[in-house]
Amino acid sequence: MKFGIFGVNMGPLADPEAAVEAAQTAEAAGFESIWAGEHVVLPDPQEPPSPLPPREPMLDPNIVFAHLAAHTKKVQMGTGIIILPQRNPLVLAKEMASLDVICGGRLLFGVGIGYLKPEFDALGIPFEDKGPRTIEYLEAMRAIWNDEHPSYSGQFVNFSKVQAYPRPVRPGGPPAVFGGHTPAAFRRSVTHGQGWYGFGLDLDATKGCLAGLAAAGAKYTRPANLGKLEISVTPFGNMNLDLAKRYADLGVERLILLFPTKSPKVLFELDATRQEVLDYVKRIGDEVIGRV
Repeated sequence: MKFGIFGVNMGPLADPEAAVEAAQTAEAAGFESIWAGEHVVLPDPQEPPSPLPPREPMLDPNIVFAHLAAHTKKVQMGTGIIILPQRNPLVLAKEMASLDVICGGRLLFGVGIGYLKPEFDALGIPFEDKGPRTIEYLEAMRAIWNDEHPSYSGQFVNFSKVQAYPRPVRPGGPPAVFGGHTPAAFRRSVTHGQGWYGFGLDLDATKGCLAGLAAAGAKYTRPANLGKLEISVTPFGNMNLDLAKRYADLGVERLILLFPTKSPKVLFELDATRQEVLDYVKRIGDEVIGRV
């Protein structure tokens, strides 16, 4: 099983020096990847389903990864997730190709369609068509990354007779990992993603999502070039060896851990200290990684 750590751009790791220390500690402990989430803006005042207080610092994932790329050698860097319909696809394609070159092909492209309507409203982007817009944007990005003569003609994106170099290091571009727990998210993962990412799931919820992915796999055709769908989960609660094995038994291939919590009812404690995060990462490296 692979292990990642989530949140290298927020909470106690929103400080650039703390992010570097956490990334280097994770790499030394055997973690395969580090992950950064995003919200361009947050509702003020906070209201459901907004996950964070409006003044909570959150560094842009691509910018923090460019910084961390210079301080690490092999750990992969996953956007967990970029809200794709909020981005211009060609601008983002240039950013991510540049980042992939800077980090030596270590980029994982975590993709989500978004769920905070106030965020879309502030950015001037329609909330209702975010699903199909996401698919077109991803297809357009793959065209500019891979095609000899890139072009795309769709409802939301149209271009031709252009090039954008450098191209990503990995053939095909950074692997796309779709987030989401709905039938539509499962369909997108099957038809367009190299991976699926379930966030904040206990064992029962994970089992239900895997059943949903299996149903989507039986209903929709998966392109052969995407390969096997890789399953990543951010579990609910602190991790230990027994729990990691139980997720592995379900078919989870990567666990992306949150900051350590003091309460079994809390998903994400942003007030965890920098040292608590570092100690947790080291403990997982000593007691869990390599034993599952």
